[in-house]
Amino acid sequence: MPDPLPRHTLRIGDDRRDVNAAAVLRTVLDHGPIARSRVAALTGLSASAVSRQVVDLSRLGLLHERPELTGTGAGAVGRPQLPVDVDTRRLAVAGLHIGVPYTTFALLDLRGNVLHRQESSNRGRKGNTLLRSLLERLPRLLAAVPGGRTVVGLGAVSGGTVDPDLGLVVRHDPLEWRDVPLGELLGRACGLPVQVDNHARALTQAEILFGHPAARRSMVQLFVGHVVDAALAVAGVVHLGPASATGDVAHLPVPDSDALCHCGRVGCLAVAASDTTLFEAAAAAGITPRADRAELIAAVRAGDPRADRLVRRRAAIVGRALALLADVVNPDLLVLTETFAVLDPAYLDVVRTEFALRSHLRRDADLLVAQRRGADALAVAAGAAALGALYARPLQATAAAPVPAGATATLALAAHARPL
Repeated sequence: MPDPLPRHTLRIGDDRRDVNAAAVLRTVLDHGPIARSRVAALTGLSASAVSRQVVDLSRLGLLHERPELTGTGAGAVGRPQLPVDVDTRRLAVAGLHIGVPYTTFALLDLRGNVLHRQESSNRGRKGNTLLRSLLERLPRLLAAVPGGRTVVGLGAVSGGTVDPDLGLVVRHDPLEWRDVPLGELLGRACGLPVQVDNHARALTQAEILFGHPAARRSMVQLFVGHVVDAALAVAGVVHLGPASATGDVAHLPVPDSDALCHCGRVGCLAVAASDTTLFEAAAAAGITPRADRAELIAAVRAGDPRADRLVRRRAAIVGRALALLADVVNPDLLVLTETFAVLDPAYLDVVRTEFALRSHLRRDADLLVAQRRGADALAVAAGAAALGALYARPLQATAAAPVPAGATATLALAAHARPL
């Protein structure tokens, strides 16, 4: 691995430049390809300020001109303007989602498109055993990705309580993690700047950056897997909350459940709706040979009515939880990340039916959507932790090294950037 590049030091007054750069970059993300004059109109910046930012952001590999889209027809009047767009060719971020059964590693371009995704079984590892395995595997995962881009950061996300400012996994019960300095450890292992976050917040950030327009107003994200987490965003800002706990929905009561929670009570949403409970129930009923996601998916796809009933029962539990969240928060958008609602719209319909029945506000169930990224959802969430930081402070997230003449493949941009 090459020596880390020196971190770019912002000069006095550069903070405002970074704010303006972020405004220009986000506008191009939302509307690009777009003319500079239109960027100026949307951001309120002067034409000269926009031009300066476009030059800087292009030099850093974040934007590029699209001359092939310039209007040069017979009806074109005046000097043609070169549209600019987010450059998805040269830079990338890496993402690491650390789940209970497996870990997902991915590479994303600057629009959140997945360029590479790899899932690795955790093989039942927990605690320090899993952590050591991750630290050993990460450099190999980065080295094995096809070349041609510069990776400018790593996003690492997991369930539980995560402090993104400290890069700390405060508590993740299924993984038996307490106060794990994940950001520091991963940074040492790979030499990249690392952004650590809870996966529900990261999914929310991804939705704000690349998803449904209503997410910019207000949204609630519910993640249902081996852990159950939720996140909230208002006016395009993901809520962190005191002690880095956005809000713990894991222990909402499910009246007809007798599943024992790790907290000592029975009927908590964390166990009543979890993948662990669902897969174990399928194995206990003889629907699947073992408690396994792929086995239950196969049974559902094969039309096993017992598998269908189990999944529908879980969907109804999730619908009730979402109805409660909608009544409390009253968001513009509800996004559900859950395997079977993504797999088959019929199961999302079960969630929506229960939601409409239970919500006292009687909100239109159309505000409830399933995660649209499918199998890439967690990969995008992990990368979004890094992309969110880049779009918020692009000049601080990159170094101001000039692009060598003729360079097209690798740019020396980020502090600790690692060319693949």
